[in-house]
Amino acid sequence: MESFYDLQIYKRSYNSALKIHQITKNFPPDELYGLVSQMRRGSRSIPANIAEGFSKRHVSDAEFKRFLSIAIGSSNEMIVWLDFCIYLNYCPKGDIEPLKQEYIDLGKMLFTLSQNWKKFK
Repeated sequence: MESFYDLQIYKRSYNSALKIHQITKNFPPDELYGLVSQMRRGSRSIPANIAEGFSKRHVSDAEFKRFLSIAIGSSNEMIVWLDFCIYLNYCPKGDIEPLKQEYIDLGKMLFTLSQNWKKFK
């Protein structure tokens, strides 16, 4: 692997962040600085932390794992925000559930990468 662009987890998290940006465009205006902001920042945090951590993997494995841990936290955070979307009826449940599953999967993938990083070097 030469770049974080080569990581499947980066590609999936980046695409999920783009989907979050699109769906939040239709949220009520009073959520712009609340839920919309939280969701956009949280979703973008995941690929950003993967990219930053990847660049620091030469410093130490622990440093890379620290960034992956932050990304796992953001992935879990996104599940909560998506639950709010369903509860507040901002999006149909059928649109949100696949995104929730994607963030569950991303969290698992991030954890696996963190635990097995040496195998992927």
